[in-house]
Amino acid sequence: MRPRAAALASAAALLLAATATLGAAPGASRPLPDRMADTGGGTQLITAQAARTGSTTGTVTWWDRRGGRWVKSGTAAARFGANGLTEGGSRKQGTNTTPTGLFRLPYAFGIKSAPSGTDYPYRRVMKNSWWCQDNDSRSYNRWTQPRPADCRAAESEHLITYDAQYAHALVIGFNYDRPVRGRGAGIFLHVDGRGATAGCVSVPGDAMRRILRWAEQGRRPHMAIGTASGATAITRY
Repeated sequence: MRPRAAALASAAALLLAATATLGAAPGASRPLPDRMADTGGGTQLITAQAARTGSTTGTVTWWDRRGGRWVKSGTAAARFGANGLTEGGSRKQGTNTTPTGLFRLPYAFGIKSAPSGTDYPYRRVMKNSWWCQDNDSRSYNRWTQPRPADCRAAESEHLITYDAQYAHALVIGFNYDRPVRGRGAGIFLHVDGRGATAGCVSVPGDAMRRILRWAEQGRRPHMAIGTASGATAITRY
């Protein structure tokens, strides 16, 4: 190639690269937590992201804030509700949808013992452990042991019967601090079952154990659930 032609080709390549850079989405290279409206104020975060509201699969990632930066510590394939995801503030109970939003993680629990090295508060499931989902009960959206008389068994989860899913789990604080009847109860991050969930987020068993070993109560971890874009975009929370 002649020197002049080579120079022109080089200039064209530089112009193309500059144009591509200018056309890139702002912040596209920034870690997901840096693009979120809120991360809960702690130094640990779990994100659960789906492509769209109709998705039943996606990705769970857990992050640490180190030296003023969010660093990815692990990732796993995730499953969501059988009917996808919906805005947490308007969710209806019994719709098999996973609520979107930013939530605290009150405590962990499981049928099995806590994985070695777990620092997070952990509650062991017993034969009389239930999660009350009865809208007429004073124990709505709470662990009960034993099940109170005003909480119907048909409207609750007998935790020990979910031996695969609840081998290990984290309570997601959706509708938890000030429960609204009819919005939903018993939303957890738990081990995968056979398919989509009834509204929880699930990951493979090994990933769930890794998350429990990673989580530290003193670092105030939160969990954000959302989609890649739109009204329920995870970056809005």
